[in-house]
Amino acid sequence: MKITRLGHAMYVLTSKNGKRYLVDPFFEMNPGCPDEYQTEAFMKSIDAVFLTHGHFDHTSGLGKLLEHNPECLVVAQYELAMILMQDNVKNAFPLNFGGTFELEDMAATMVQAKHTSSYKETEGTPIYAGESAGYVFNFSDDHTLYHSGDTALMMDMKLIQEVYQPSIAILSSSGQFTMGPKEAAYAVKNLLNVETVIPSHTFPTKETAPQPETFDGLVEAFPVVQNMMDKDEELANELAGTNTKVIVMGYGEEVEL
Repeated sequence: MKITRLGHAMYVLTSKNGKRYLVDPFFEMNPGCPDEYQTEAFMKSIDAVFLTHGHFDHTSGLGKLLEHNPECLVVAQYELAMILMQDNVKNAFPLNFGGTFELEDMAATMVQAKHTSSYKETEGTPIYAGESAGYVFNFSDDHTLYHSGDTALMMDMKLIQEVYQPSIAILSSSGQFTMGPKEAAYAVKNLLNVETVIPSHTFPTKETAPQPETFDGLVEAFPVVQNMMDKDEELANELAGTNTKVIVMGYGEEVEL
């Protein structure tokens, strides 16, 4: 499988068959998403979207994607899926914790996360959007990947490991709104048994951002994002000397595992 990081918590997971699954679309305000991944051609290449929760930095790009790819499958937690259906999203599919959606070459199971969730909170009064979630992506004849979504440290990770046995984990580790590097490292050392970890939910600096002009606008609107910069290396340092490989992905970088 291939994993492409498109900034913050947005990733594309590409199967051996070439199917492309996008987690948490966040385009316009995302300084980590390069131009080549904001094109009509890219939007049309996505086979399914998976939403972990409703916050703007995980869903605000959904409209742009559906503008070019209106038939795209959108999997979301029950309450959020109901909201999307009322917003005329054609192929919104609801899941809840423990539920699995079977695709051609991958089975996606929704698992627990410990985090809040609202929708359109930057456009007016926040809309309650259920609870946040993570996903376990079980690829046919390939790796099983755990995407934690936004979460605090929780003992449920031990159950997720024992039941689904992922070998790769994409873990939120930015602090402030999710667990930080220290807590993510504890999860890897004590609750998970994965071979590879990819830090998530962090932001680039202006110097490393593919979209520096977007960076300026985001920092002006949400100065707190400055507290979530350069946290990837902190997790790598926390796990130095362990048997777990930490892959610090650049923005727009693709790795094959």
